Amino acid sequence: MTSILTTKMTILTTFLVGSVIGAGVVLTALTQDDIPAETRKRPVPSHVGVDLERRITAFTSGTVAEAAYRPPRRVERRTVAEGVGLLADGRRKEADRKLAEVDFGVRTLTDTATGRRFAEVADLAGEDTRGWGRVYVALDGPARWSVQVPHPVADADSEKLGAGVLTAAPGGVMVLAGAHRRAGEDDAADVAHRRETVFHAVCAELAGRGLPGVQLHGFSDRTESDFDVITATGAGAEGREDARRLARELDKRGFDVCRAWARKCVLEGRTNEQGRLAADEEVPFLHAEFSRSVRSDEKRIGRAVASLRTVVARWA
Repeated sequence: MTSILTTKMTILTTFLVGSVIGAGVVLTALTQDDIPAETRKRPVPSHVGVDLERRITAFTSGTVAEAAYRPPRRVERRTVAEGVGLLADGRRKEADRKLAEVDFGVRTLTDTATGRRFAEVADLAGEDTRGWGRVYVALDGPARWSVQVPHPVADADSEKLGAGVLTAAPGGVMVLAGAHRRAGEDDAADVAHRRETVFHAVCAELAGRGLPGVQLHGFSDRTESDFDVITATGAGAEGREDARRLARELDKRGFDVCRAWARKCVLEGRTNEQGRLAADEEVPFLHAEFSRSVRSDEKRIGRAVASLRTVVARWA
């Protein structure tokens, strides 16, 4: 009897061990594709270390490139702008509450390349359906200036320039469009030339606080073949001295620069809505266009960022 019982227990134990081992094999064989999408796409928690430039370029290539665009209502764009204003004032809890009214949220990120902390303002409900973009606010002191990227993807790698400038000097706010400029009907997503956008509302909030800004664009090498960069001040002249300084710094680093205040350039930004707004507010505004050959070369991007840094560092 004892022998029979022992034999049965041995068989049962062997079966259980085999089952566990088999299960282990199945679990080991799971790949990223086997994990549900909702699990893979969980939002990054607050206070995490990230390479901020990579995070921004991943957003533009993975979301902005394919995003739809839904024009925001007036109350929606004003709510986001007011939330960013509260965040720029250091009133985080109030900013959280205000932004939550339109399903936006704030995450605190630490850039692993610089060790600096930034607040990321992002759409928690529909980045790929509303296309309203993101805002990044440096948390190392008061907001002093902005860098604006209205045409990510369309002006390929302009977001790399923007991210580089943001992390190059303290006090910056980066305003980043959330859809391709052709995503909306009747150019509704072309935020550089429309006022009824979240992008413009945020830029207006910052300009109303006296923050100077630099807006980054890109052009085809064929558009202005004699120049690498076109520098301008848009519809106003408040940023003229800063534009001259930027042009000199670009010259030093080997760029051929078209100065829109000194000669006729193809792209001068005179119809740019954020530039018009800055002129009305008498706030410095720079409009900088970079050729594709500059934006496609990491070393030249680095030299361009170094040139831009000399200007924004003075604003900081």
